[in-house]
Amino acid sequence: MFSNKKIVDFFFELGQLRIIDHEGWRLIGVEFPESVADHSLRAAQIGFILAKLENYENPFEVCSLVIFHDIEECRIGDIHKVANRYVSADKERAVKEQLKSLGKIGEEIFKIWKRVNFAEDRAGIIAKDADLIEQAVTAKEYMEKGYSYAEDWINNVEKKVKTNSAKKLLKLLRKSDPNDWWQGLKKIY
Repeated sequence: MFSNKKIVDFFFELGQLRIIDHEGWRLIGVEFPESVADHSLRAAQIGFILAKLENYENPFEVCSLVIFHDIEECRIGDIHKVANRYVSADKERAVKEQLKSLGKIGEEIFKIWKRVNFAEDRAGIIAKDADLIEQAVTAKEYMEKGYSYAEDWINNVEKKVKTNSAKKLLKLLRKSDPNDWWQGLKKIY
């Protein structure tokens, strides 16, 4: 059994995602990269849209999966791919311990986390693709700011995505300018 106090404590722990930066971007010189929470929010939004594009019957489910995909980083931080060569983190153990005191709710969140991180089913695959697409979008934004090595993220994402919609979006992303969305929206006085 769990207590409401444990739930409130978990809410505070989730707040750590707002202060943990996506560390990989520092390799290319980004001084103030986005937080894990920033990444998770846009990835969840992308997940909803990607699920719709894939004609998945429950885009809300995919969105929920993505929201919880990086919760272990509250405890272990964001370890970029170069550091992963030398450091191993037991992500699954971190998540299990993180959720243990939440009882059945924690068990459900753990199942959600596994579905994305192990791409266990169609929703998990779409959710993982959303996570990857968000990284590619961020990479494109950094490229436009002069961080040319950010293209490595897009190249790596292209090798990993599985859904047809994600593959198509990546092709379009390569040709897109992150500033196009606001062109022509300025109010003229």
